[in-house]
Amino acid sequence: MFEGEQKARFEATVLPHLDAAFNLARWLLRNRTDAEDVTQDALLRAFRAFGTYRSGNARAWLLQIVRNTCFTWLRQNRMAAEFMEFDEATMQQENENPETLAMADSDRERLTRALESLPESFREILVLRELEGCSYKEIAEITSRPIGTVMSGLARARLQLRNSLSQPAVKEARRAL
Repeated sequence: MFEGEQKARFEATVLPHLDAAFNLARWLLRNRTDAEDVTQDALLRAFRAFGTYRSGNARAWLLQIVRNTCFTWLRQNRMAAEFMEFDEATMQQENENPETLAMADSDRERLTRALESLPESFREILVLRELEGCSYKEIAEITSRPIGTVMSGLARARLQLRNSLSQPAVKEARRAL
């Protein structure tokens, strides 16, 4: 195959998956700049190996090259401790000390109080949108309000909630006494 034809075929087959390649590299490397470099290196490797590619799932083929390039980069550039596997059970045990649990309870209580302090119409819209995942259209139907009213009410509810939660905890503690 001529070089120009191979380049055109590569561009048509592989380049549509460039975003997926970058996203994979970014998640594996946890650094945008490193991901850009590794993605570029992986694309060069893919182009050099494109003569051996025999149709099929181009996205999977490219992502495999990106993955391998990322792990090679990690071995060469990062200490072994940085790419130890994440152990969720250990992390959960470490994070569930009494102080962490107390802080989480305190945050939950503050959020509950802040939500309860909102006017009923704001609280209703906020709960339907943020906790129940309803669309603006669904909220409009549920509350028999125009969609514009729902949207502006949600914006005001969020602002009021944000303002309430941004008050110093000391002020709330005094109120509790």
